[in-house]
Amino acid sequence: MVVPLVLALPGAGALAAQTGNQRAQAPVISDTADLDGPRQPIFFRHDVHSGQDQIPCMYCHYSVAVSSEPGIPSLQTCIGCHQLIGGSTPSHQAEIKKVRDAWRERKPPEWIRIHAVPGFVRFPHQRHIKALGLQSCTKCHGDVQRMPQVYQVSTLRMGWCVRCHVENKVSRDCTVCHY
Repeated sequence: MVVPLVLALPGAGALAAQTGNQRAQAPVISDTADLDGPRQPIFFRHDVHSGQDQIPCMYCHYSVAVSSEPGIPSLQTCIGCHQLIGGSTPSHQAEIKKVRDAWRERKPPEWIRIHAVPGFVRFPHQRHIKALGLQSCTKCHGDVQRMPQVYQVSTLRMGWCVRCHVENKVSRDCTVCHY
């Protein structure tokens, strides 16, 4: 016997319904060729999940506040919703079918990494979240709530990082990032 688990996602439209506010609807996109960023094995719409549905970053990237790595969400996180949510357009339905097929076949997608620092640099996400707060994700990753397909916004080069450290009055000691 299979019992579907229904999750109450924080902000996933409930607040908008209660307050009478209209949520912004993400545009329908069926071809990703003209979008910035690499094509992923599944067209994951941050503008739909994070923007339109207002799902907090930490719902999927649950380890970001306690780990150096933000973590790529597990397929179990995706199927937790998409065993019930099927998509509102044929293109959404096709992408959700890929999630369901991956779950059934026990083969998670091989995502293409977008944000990476060189191997000699350490970027502990949990320290940045602690120092700058949960809304600090946009400082490095841009406004993903408006990105149909995520792409690298910031250079992530040393000068860019040092400028942020200066602005936030935190250490510029080399051993903070290079250890």
